[in-house]
Amino acid sequence: MLPVDESIVQRRHLIAECLRRIVGQEWVLDNEAERRPYECDGFTAYSALPLLVVLPDSTEQVRGVLEYCREERIKIVPRGSGTSLSGGALPVEDGIVLGTARMNRILEVDAENRVARVQPGVPNVRVTEAVQHLGLCYMPDPSSQAIATIGGNAAENSGGVHCFKYGVTSNHITGMEAVLLTGDVIRFGGPFVGGTDGEFDLTGVLIGSEGMLAIITEITVRLTPQPPIARVLSLGFANVEDASRCVGAIIAHGIIPAGLEFMDRKVIDTVSSMLGEIHPPEVQAILLCELDGTAIEVDALVARVEVIAREIGLAELRISKTETEREQLWQGRKAAFGAMGKIARDVYVTDGTIPRGKLPEVLRRIENLSKTYGLEYANCFHAGDGNLHPMVLFDSARPGDLEKAEAFGADVLKACVDLGGVLSGEHGVGIEKRDLMPYQFNDADLAQQLGLKCAFDPDELLNPGKVFPTPCRCVELGRMRMRDGKMRFAGIPRF
Repeated sequence: MLPVDESIVQRRHLIAECLRRIVGQEWVLDNEAERRPYECDGFTAYSALPLLVVLPDSTEQVRGVLEYCREERIKIVPRGSGTSLSGGALPVEDGIVLGTARMNRILEVDAENRVARVQPGVPNVRVTEAVQHLGLCYMPDPSSQAIATIGGNAAENSGGVHCFKYGVTSNHITGMEAVLLTGDVIRFGGPFVGGTDGEFDLTGVLIGSEGMLAIITEITVRLTPQPPIARVLSLGFANVEDASRCVGAIIAHGIIPAGLEFMDRKVIDTVSSMLGEIHPPEVQAILLCELDGTAIEVDALVARVEVIAREIGLAELRISKTETEREQLWQGRKAAFGAMGKIARDVYVTDGTIPRGKLPEVLRRIENLSKTYGLEYANCFHAGDGNLHPMVLFDSARPGDLEKAEAFGADVLKACVDLGGVLSGEHGVGIEKRDLMPYQFNDADLAQQLGLKCAFDPDELLNPGKVFPTPCRCVELGRMRMRDGKMRFAGIPRF
């Protein structure tokens, strides 16, 4: 065991006492057993024990924490429920974790304007539960929605099963409150759709910013009327190529499903063993296609999708007739990622996005990469918007496996960019994709993004080490000028 650095212990004790004056005695976690659960998020390949964990319960307490940390130059890593799969909430050992778990209240439901004001620690699914009696719902639904928080969804711009038709998190936020490192509380947008009109879209800047610009303390979300009817088709195909072609064919016919999800045979077998289902051996891939609207509209769309799928080569068809059957068909998809633990000690999930027409090609590349690295994989993803989630199966206890899994995942992401796609669809960059950023963005692209980071966080204290492959160096950026025909920063504005 390494000797304990007494200076670190003393510093931790001093910071803890100061933060307790802000948030209360019991809401600063300083002993190792209390801090250990915060050492990583859903990207478990890397971990670090934070100096402290602080759990504020109001905007005013967040403001006090940020003012103190800025004065003392203490790094801050924001965290919701820790479901991030990109290492976005990975702590730093010389900084604190600021958790939003106590900020978990639904502050207001405005049914007339179809919005709700919520704190960032509210779990995604709780919003729908709170408004479903009004015939409304909150449409973004990541697989982790039972525990993933609205604040975390906003930080990563999460999607979910219904994002193809209804949009990702950014399409469902009309306003936001946040606290800057200066302690200033800022509000963008408003309590109605179109609330950001007439201003710079700083709400859009904060959504997807991965906790690097400010701490979000309140979010106004758009509520959507629940569709009158929703039915699901489970379309089984003999190979992944036919399933991929069916995705393009459905959309080419002008049909926009509420959800269009892909599962390969490994996923099918694993979730079927949990749910007691049986699929014929000739089914190697399944598309789950949800169609919603009025009863007449949905019945007509179901018939059209069935015809399209049969023309491509349908091997199995199941169609929900009741709400219970619809939920049963979705059970396997929602359980897919957790179910992988039945067949692999470790699972590395990545998150590239491609044009839909490139699905067959990228799936062939993933198969070839599996052979190259000698690792198995499983595919389960949002087919409608081309958001891939290949799961690399490995054993971290076996020497070299983690390195091979990371290289496999990196090559998948590079393939996505090569095919006209991007590095992330909804999981964010975090530390997982950080060193791949230059593969998608050139120096000028990255410098412009760094300039924005520096405008909000000139001291580089918020979620350091994430997204950008090199340190921000705000001071150096501020000194740069336009020269030699290349973009340079003449100065970094500060809020």
